[in-house]
Order: sequence, then structure tokens, then C-alpha cells
Amino acid sequence: MTEETKETEETTSPAPAGELTLRTLAMPGDTNAAGDIFGGWVMAQMDLASGIRGAEVAGGRIVTAAVNEMSFAMPVKVGDTLCVYTEVEKIGRTSMVLLIEAWAQRYLSHVMEKVTDARFVMVALDADGKPTPIPR
Repeated sequence: MTEETKETEETTSPAPAGELTLRTLAMPGDTNAAGDIFGGWVMAQMDLASGIRGAEVAGGRIVTAAVNEMSFAMPVKVGDTLCVYTEVEKIGRTSMVLLIEAWAQRYLSHVMEKVTDARFVMVALDADGKPTPIPR
């Protein structure tokens, strides 16, 4: 690969959308029978990130109300660092929609590959567990 080709590939490759909210290491205990990381583990990390970002925006307790369709473009492997990015897409009265992207930083490299994305609907709750307005 020439320097010119390498430079072009680097500038045209997609980049994560949103703010880096969570980074975690994929470990052997998180694998399925095929040796790849469970999709459910990836989704759980995305849910954690949406809870972190949602609580910051709402200024308090927040819960996941819904997750839209998810499809996995590629596997996460043991040793990869899962990087979860969050972007506030919409804020309603008591709920918000967050765009969540999961990217794998491949083991011992700077290569980043998008694994999946989804929209998480989060609802702010008061001390009694009832929906509460999100401060503007």
C-alpha cells in the first residue's frame, strides 16, 4: 500500500458518531460456544452507556424503555476493546432517544470497526418510579 492510498483510506473511513461514553475489554468469560463475544454482552454494554449518558442529560434516575432493531456487522473477539459512543437524538418531556454505536478496537492495534448500533429510548423517573420531566 502506498502512502497516498493509506492516507486516502484513513480519511474516508467512517468514524464513530457521538461521545465516547464507555470502554471495556472483551474477556474469555464473555464468549459464546464459537469463541466470539456474546451479542447480549455487547448489548448490555450499550445499555450501560445509554444509562450513563441518559442520567447525565436527565440529571437523575433513568431507565431503558425500548431498544430498536440491532444487527451485528461483525464479531467482537477476546482482547478487543469495546468502545461505546452515545449521541442524544431527541429529548421529549419525560423520555429521550439516544443513538448508541458499539465499535471494536482490535486487540493490540488502532483499528476500529463498527460492530452494531441501535436507538435506545430512555425514560426519566422520580423517586417514586414515575416518569418525570427532563430538565431543559
